[in-house]
Amino acid sequence: MNSLPRNQPQYQVRFDWGIDGANALSPGADILVWVDAITGSSPDPSTISHTGALITGSTGARAAVADWVLARQVELGDRATVAVVAAGGPDGRFAVEDLLAAGAIIDAIADIGIDYISPEAAAAVGAFAGLRNAAGHLLSACVSGQELLASSGRDAVEAARAANDSPEFTILREFRLPQ
Repeated sequence: MNSLPRNQPQYQVRFDWGIDGANALSPGADILVWVDAITGSSPDPSTISHTGALITGSTGARAAVADWVLARQVELGDRATVAVVAAGGPDGRFAVEDLLAAGAIIDAIADIGIDYISPEAAAAVGAFAGLRNAAGHLLSACVSGQELLASSGRDAVEAARAANDSPEFTILREFRLPQ
């Protein structure tokens, strides 16, 4: 296990931002969950140097993602280390919608018993727990949502909300058992 503090190595569930954060958390992580609540407004996760499983996640997919993570942990026969990464804005700026969606996923992972989470991950869960009932509104009221509204209109914002609320997630790279 990598001993760099940025990697949050002592925790089973970790949290960070953007491509740089994903690359920092990748060493030692079995699974990386890329969270982009307004798809297309952030960096491309294919540039992440992670070799383990790589999946996308959203607020609506939180339970499905957590179940998938638990199933991979069972396959592994040991604790699976999960890196949850909020995509952030296209220029790396803070994106509240990604923070809340990441917090929702981490909360769901903790609910199934994978709950040894880093302070960074706990803060994301706290943000989601505190704003759970406003998460849908915040997606359209936040800077990214307002930018999407201005550039593409209300239908695009509603499509982003529907995608974020969807129970579907995407597996970009499959989980592989260690040899």
